[in-house]
Amino acid sequence: MVEAIKPLAKSTIRSGTAAGLGGFGALFDPKAAGFKDPILVATTDGVGTKLKVAIDSGRHDGVGIDLVAMCVNDLVVQGAEPLFFLDYFATGKLDVAAGKAIIAGIAEGCRQAGCALIGGETAEMPGMYSHGDYDLAGFSVGAAERDTLLPAGDVGPGDVLLGLASTGVHSNGYSLVRRIVAKGGVTYDQSAPFDATKSLGDALLTPTRIYVKSCMAAVKAGTIKAMAHITGGGLIENVPRVLPEGVVADIDATTWELPPVFRWLAAEGGVAAQEMARTFNCGIGMVVVCAADKAEEAARILREGGETVFTIGKLRARQGDEAQSQVSGNEGWR
Repeated sequence: MVEAIKPLAKSTIRSGTAAGLGGFGALFDPKAAGFKDPILVATTDGVGTKLKVAIDSGRHDGVGIDLVAMCVNDLVVQGAEPLFFLDYFATGKLDVAAGKAIIAGIAEGCRQAGCALIGGETAEMPGMYSHGDYDLAGFSVGAAERDTLLPAGDVGPGDVLLGLASTGVHSNGYSLVRRIVAKGGVTYDQSAPFDATKSLGDALLTPTRIYVKSCMAAVKAGTIKAMAHITGGGLIENVPRVLPEGVVADIDATTWELPPVFRWLAAEGGVAAQEMARTFNCGIGMVVVCAADKAEEAARILREGGETVFTIGKLRARQGDEAQSQVSGNEGWR
């Protein structure tokens, strides 16, 4: 397995990488990566129960991208460039073909993010996992120059919210997704009820979008004040994480079209609009906060980086103890 994945790891080498796979530890040199006075930023995450969809569908190539995305998207929101990544892959009995597909996805995610896959751990634990089951965890470290960390200190009323389109459900809410699939009596190899061109498994396993390169370009251009990666907690709970106490995000859900997968989940599962906004990304995988006079330039840079960009709202002063993220116009999410 180690020999099979060495070429995959080698394909992710970037400046600063100082060792290959196989040792007891891995080295990285931030100075060689071009940083003068870096602050290191670290994240760890997993793919959650989306893995059960991959296991039940027999498709393992995309979850590695998901694993990287869940970590590196959390780095970029702090203005940090991802430098390196390590993975932990645990299973009852190693299936080399499935394992290689998973690591190939991790390597692809690292290439998309511009970070090096410098190590990891593959653990066989008989008795801990049922036949065919496995779990994944990822760990990534990034760096930012000391004076460019986000969120900036001047986030406040009047700032504009840009929403970057997601590729689908990404990697959150799959316990509910799986219950809705079971309730609907469909299988993962059948056509998706919301997209006849794909199987349901393929549609639900679309990898999480990695926003690193486009967002870092906008950060380096000085057009971004803050970002929120829309993961578990959706639009309701993630945007407030980057806002000062006295500020509210007013999000207008009529400014983008709810993707068909979410419309199906809402209707099939009987999920109320506000719970959709609290559970799923609902088509917006990253929210970007910009000064009003920088929003157009930020949107241009992000579009040049391949993003689909919507202007989805503004920040305003908070009134009383109201929630810091207000989503309106989503009454028709069925």
